[in-house]
Amino acid sequence: MKNMLIGLISDTHIPDRARILPQKVLDAFSNVDLIIHAGDLTSPKVLDELEEIAPVMAVQGNMDRANGIDLPKAKVIEAEDLKIGVIHGEVYPRADSDQLLYLAKELDVDILVSGHSHQPKIEQKDGVLLLNPGSPIVPRLADRTVMLLEINNKEVGVEVVKIGSPVCSALDFDQYKRD
Repeated sequence: MKNMLIGLISDTHIPDRARILPQKVLDAFSNVDLIIHAGDLTSPKVLDELEEIAPVMAVQGNMDRANGIDLPKAKVIEAEDLKIGVIHGEVYPRADSDQLLYLAKELDVDILVSGHSHQPKIEQKDGVLLLNPGSPIVPRLADRTVMLLEINNKEVGVEVVKIGSPVCSALDFDQYKRD
């Protein structure tokens, strides 16, 4: 295969935060060869819905554990001679690059996909590409997002796909109406 397009998604939190995946997610993934879910599905129904588009690879997030969803904690796949690792990314402080890099080195991967922070991130660190697709449902101080990862002869392109406007209940100033 000369060219591979992978949809990256994390922290969907269905049905606890939303009933279904937004249509824009399904649209964004319409041409992908594979979908990677970096955990916190909270319902296996999410996998069924995504499987209708493309094969899905998923790992277990902390909320999946809490809901008894049995998925591996980490997975590694190869695409175009590049090794892609997938973890939920439960590091503290959240999204700490040094700890994520350490986990990537442990898995011996070129690209590490993680979630947990609910914030999109693309960072190249010490030869490893750290990716976090954010959350299409409950972002933290960020837009609702997924990502598209394109691998073409070891050339890597990443696109953050905006699914919707930022939402954070802590910042809902409408609840404090002024006259």
